[in-house]
Parts: sequence; C-alpha cells; structure tokens
Amino acid sequence: MPLLHPSLPPHRLLVVRQCRLIAPPVHPLSRLSVRSAAAAASVAHEVCALPFPPDRASHHRELAAAVASVERACRLCVDVRASMLVGDEKILEKNDQTHVTIADFGVQALISFELHQLFPSIPLVAEEDSAFIRSSNAADSKSNTLVESISSFFTKHVNNNGPPLTHDDVLRAIDRGGKDAVSFDSNPATYWLLDPIDGTKGFLKGEDSLYVVGLALVVDGKLAVGVMGCPNLTDTTVGDTEDESIAACPGHGILMVSHVGCGTWTRPMSADQLTTAPDIWKRCSVDPCSVAHMARFCIVDSHTWDMMPLSAHFSSTMDESEPRDENKILLQNSCGGSLSKYLLVACGRMSVFILLARAEKLLKAWDHAVGVICVEEAGGQTCDWSGKPLDFGADLTGRRIIYPSGGVLATNGALHDKLVEMVSANYK
Repeated sequence: MPLLHPSLPPHRLLVVRQCRLIAPPVHPLSRLSVRSAAAAASVAHEVCALPFPPDRASHHRELAAAVASVERACRLCVDVRASMLVGDEKILEKNDQTHVTIADFGVQALISFELHQLFPSIPLVAEEDSAFIRSSNAADSKSNTLVESISSFFTKHVNNNGPPLTHDDVLRAIDRGGKDAVSFDSNPATYWLLDPIDGTKGFLKGEDSLYVVGLALVVDGKLAVGVMGCPNLTDTTVGDTEDESIAACPGHGILMVSHVGCGTWTRPMSADQLTTAPDIWKRCSVDPCSVAHMARFCIVDSHTWDMMPLSAHFSSTMDESEPRDENKILLQNSCGGSLSKYLLVACGRMSVFILLARAEKLLKAWDHAVGVICVEEAGGQTCDWSGKPLDFGADLTGRRIIYPSGGVLATNGALHDKLVEMVSANYK
C-alpha cells in the first residue's frame, strides 16, 4: 500500500539505520519541504492564533499545529462518547487487561496523520498501535467493523485536503506512533509524545470525570511545547480560584498550551470551529500557597495517602468542611489520569500532585511530558522523589518509559523544597 503522501520527497521522510534516528531538526525552516512549511504556516495563521507572537516562540508553528489537532481530537472524543451513551459499543480490552476505546485509536490516527503532513521529519512516540485492531479483525468473521468505526470518526474530524483515506491509511497513521515505528540512540532527539486519552477510566465513567488528550514536543532532548485538551472541564472552573469544585462539566472544555519561555495558557474549546482570536487566552499561574497544611493535594485514583511518604508527616482528609490542621492535609480527587492532575496544578486549582512509581507498573513518558512543561511554565516545579528532574531520554531506544526514583512530585514551587526534603527522607 502507498504511503499517506507518496508525493513527499523521499529524503525528507524518517530514515532509520542501525537503531539510530536520522532526521533533520525542527529548525531551521529550510530543512522542511516547501509544501510542509507552507501548510504549517497556514495552520498557524488561519486556524489557531496563539497568545504570543512567533518572534517570541521558536516553535510557534509546531504549537499552532498541535493546538489545532488536539482540538479536533477532543471533538472526536466527544462524538465517540455520545455514541457510547446511545448503546453503540466502543469499549475494548487489550491483552494486558487495560481498557482502550475507539476514541484512543481515532485520536492517535488523527494527530499522527495531521502532524506527519506538516512535519514529516519529526517522529511520533505514542501509546497505541494497530496490532490489537488487526488481530481483532482477523478473529471477526463478520467484517472489519472495528476499523470501520475508527475510520468513520477519524474521517469526520481529520483535516485532510488530499484524496480520501483508506482503512490501511488510518492503520498506518496509528502505527507511526507505535513501539516499532522508530528507534533512537543515546543522543538527544526531537520527537512528539502523545497520550491519545489519559484517563480512559474517566472517559468511560462519563461527564463527572476528567480525561485529557495530551501532546508534547521534545526538541533536542528537552521539552519545548505542550498541549492538553480536556473536553469536559470548563474554563470558568479553571479560572475561578474561589470555587473549590473541580467537577467536570458536560458540553464545555478547555485547551491548555505551553511553550518554553512563553508561559502556560488556557482558553475554552470552541463549539463549532477552531478559535482564531488571540485575546481569549488566559495566562496560568500556580497556586501561591506556601503552607503545606493549607494546600490542596491530589493523587491518582489507584493510590491511597498511606502509600505516600508524606503520610509520615501528615494525615489526610477529603472533607473540605473540616478545620485546617497543621498535621492534616486536604486531599482532593479529580477522577482522572495523571495529566488532569498536572493540568489542575498548572492552573492553580491544586497545589501538589504526588505519584508513586510502583515496580510492577512502568511509568510511560506520555503520561507526564506535557504535564511537566505546563506546570513548570506556569511557575511550578517537578521532580522525582529524590529531587532530580524527570529524564525523558532514559529509555535510550524507545523514549517511551521514564524511571523516576521513588515517584513523581509536581508542586506550585512555593512548597517544593520543603516537600522534596520530606519525601526524600521518608521513601525507601
């Protein structure tokens, strides 16, 4: 089968030789094909205005394209979710007993396809591949209904000005982010990191739980750009620090974007078309709280407070009406994956996110990368439990796994040093 765009010059495509990634850097512009550069500029100018000008942001084009793709991907999620509510089954179980949905595959295909059209030299590292889909179809004696369903949602939302895409085109788009798509070496690399849906359990629960489409760009080994789309969190909830509610709100949604050196920003998702007005963005700032027992903490749903080293210093309560006690912290549950926790810290809704790295479960880079840059650009800090920065290049060949010592800590900055001291002294 032909490539998605066989007209692209062969020397501009990703080439892998002896487990070493050979690809031109994101910049300068001349290293991209004229066609791809023009398309990227068109996306940035016509589709998705950013809150800062191109001369302040060296990866402005990439961020503009990423925002447009993530917003379309979020609409795809909303459509899939609506179809599930009317009884159209879209929930699957992979071989490792984790759940995946039509939306996971559709989002990965859409973002992979669109970014490849604009930046064909930048590889994608993402959660899914088509092996499960292909094996499911092979076992289905009726038809390849799974691929048809993914393709239907994909086709409805993807930005494609070329010929109609086949089922094989969609599967290839998914596989550009798969574990066998590209191999790296120990040198700093440039690549996209995508979590098509972080918080699939929240997605399945429905409107009262948060889920996030998360996309980051790593340039020469450093986080450069991040976009998170949360389709069921309102912008007013994000912006109102007086309202303690962090519940999801149906029919709304926010986008959070970050660019190194330019801060972290949010805006509402548009209802019908991609938003072009730059003045609707709000700059994000982390919570200023500097006293631990007055702060708001969050952990993932699968953890309990007694699993955290901070439990040696503080007990916890989830009752907001309880008087604040210097020996007790307020623990809040946002019913979502890791990225929703980073999002809430970055916009000041939470003060601290702490995560235990368990031996039986590897931590995936896409669950953290975009969250890290959004928190840090909003004025917060992130590290592992020993106080060291998270190393997204530790997985030398795949860039898919991170290996934090003990776990992950994301804070508002004001509490960071004190909490690192407590955490590092109490974990084994």
